[in-house]
Amino acid sequence: MNSIWFAIVGMLVFALGYRYYSKFVAEKIYRLDPNYVTPAHKYQDGVDFVPTNKFVLWGHHFASVAGASPIIGPAIAVYWGWLPALLWVLLGTVFAAGIHDFGTLVLSVRNKGQSIGTITNRLIGRKAKMMFLFIILILVLMVNAVFAWVIANLFIKFPASVVPIFIEIPLAVWIGYAVYKRKKEMLLPSIIALAVMYGTAVLSSKIPALQIDLVKYFGGAENTVLFGLDGVAMSFFVWIIILMVYGYISSTLPVWKLLQPRDYINSHQLVVGLVILYAGLVFLQPNVTAPMTNANADISWFPLLFITIACGAISGFHGLVSSGTSSKQLDKETDARFVGYLGAIGEGSLALISIVAVTTVFATQGDFMAAYSSFQAASQGGLTNFINGAAQLATGVWIPVDIARTIISVIVVSFAATSLDTSFRLMRYIISEIGAEYNIKPLTKAHVATSIAVLSSAALVLLPKGPNGFGSGGYLLWPLFGTSNQLLAGVSLLLITIWLKRQGRNYLVTFVPMVFVFFMTLWAMIQQVVFQWSGLGASDANMLLFVLGSLILVFAFSIIVLAFSTFNNRKPIDPISTDM
Repeated sequence: MNSIWFAIVGMLVFALGYRYYSKFVAEKIYRLDPNYVTPAHKYQDGVDFVPTNKFVLWGHHFASVAGASPIIGPAIAVYWGWLPALLWVLLGTVFAAGIHDFGTLVLSVRNKGQSIGTITNRLIGRKAKMMFLFIILILVLMVNAVFAWVIANLFIKFPASVVPIFIEIPLAVWIGYAVYKRKKEMLLPSIIALAVMYGTAVLSSKIPALQIDLVKYFGGAENTVLFGLDGVAMSFFVWIIILMVYGYISSTLPVWKLLQPRDYINSHQLVVGLVILYAGLVFLQPNVTAPMTNANADISWFPLLFITIACGAISGFHGLVSSGTSSKQLDKETDARFVGYLGAIGEGSLALISIVAVTTVFATQGDFMAAYSSFQAASQGGLTNFINGAAQLATGVWIPVDIARTIISVIVVSFAATSLDTSFRLMRYIISEIGAEYNIKPLTKAHVATSIAVLSSAALVLLPKGPNGFGSGGYLLWPLFGTSNQLLAGVSLLLITIWLKRQGRNYLVTFVPMVFVFFMTLWAMIQQVVFQWSGLGASDANMLLFVLGSLILVFAFSIIVLAFSTFNNRKPIDPISTDM
């Protein structure tokens, strides 16, 4: 089968979804008001609340939510065949992710730019709020650990990507000052920055001296360096420390100094990357060598498929970004459709090209089946398969494969690093909220909350022992990340549904995907917690995942029960909520 049909069908579905479905939801369901004074204007402080052009904010929002997940998830999920993965990406993006991301953004804007966790208090109650905040806290902690793990491993595997990534930081700071202090446009500086990054990527691909290969500097993979760590483990440790220091600094700076301009650059990376890959697809038109469905799968796709592909179909982390940072920067309420729904479409497009890349990179179906011989093999090799497949597509527009591989790895790391930036900032907010709720004043201080976020994230990624040796934390947490992320999406859809019902509006647009997400996720999570991680089944016990998973599962069930007990009640709107 010619893979070009994937792109044609996918882009048509996305275009129709944005043009018609999101317009209907914006006008008839969410009822966006162009004259509504958004929190960015009402509470403007130059740090978190900053009115932002919708194109710049789309760049921040998309780059923050994309990360590496819409690449990794589909690259793993094609293990069950390309058809189930493709259908979930297309239908999930249009009817679940777009509505969820768009809805959490509107709900937060209508509630002073508050996080989805705080809004839970007013819609369901304080008990539900605190349980939801703890779910969110565990999730962002896992996001920090997982994405730091991904970035560190990519730096080790693709050392040519290091310099282009780090050169983006001073370029973003320069753009921030140029735009917000000197009132210049961001587009041209951003394009210049991108050209510098990719020029550096080309040079570092060809010049070994520009490749920051810590493993080589430490004497190779077999050499013992310090504390019994070999060259690879020591390199991983150093990169994690650097990423944690970077996360501390980036999450405490005003958004205009680094977060917004870096995300804007990364949004152009997305556009450039997608243009390269889709253009390469048009010129090469490679055949799909993966099977439509995999009859020999050792694990059933139902319900695990809907957990494996989260970002790129629906992801609870997006609601945290929508209500945590994007809602504080929305210039006009009518921009929410462009930022929220189109952001989900952008991520769906990335997930779609991930499916194309990994289903066409192998010469034969036998080669594919050998690489995807088990779900574990798919999980371990999915990201590398994407980078190799994407590099192969890029050769269709005459980019040498070694340069293409470096550019693709730069794009993946950039998105993962942006999610890391946003996640650390969100974790700071949540710790401060918990501190304010329990009157623990030190936790409300920005640097105290950030220190706790950084130290706990570093411990979670470095300390657990696992199959990948030192630093197995990110690998071990990946299964729990998927289920907890989807539970968070279900709870966010539940909150939007309650809000719509109390406004007397049609809530089926959020209720239907909410039921579907809850059903699939709770089913998958009960299987994992009870029969896998507890040790009661055939698998050995995994106490880290069992404890965290059990807490999330109990909190989620409790929130659902509390929510549905008040679902038919129409609570009076308090003075803070008069703009709802």
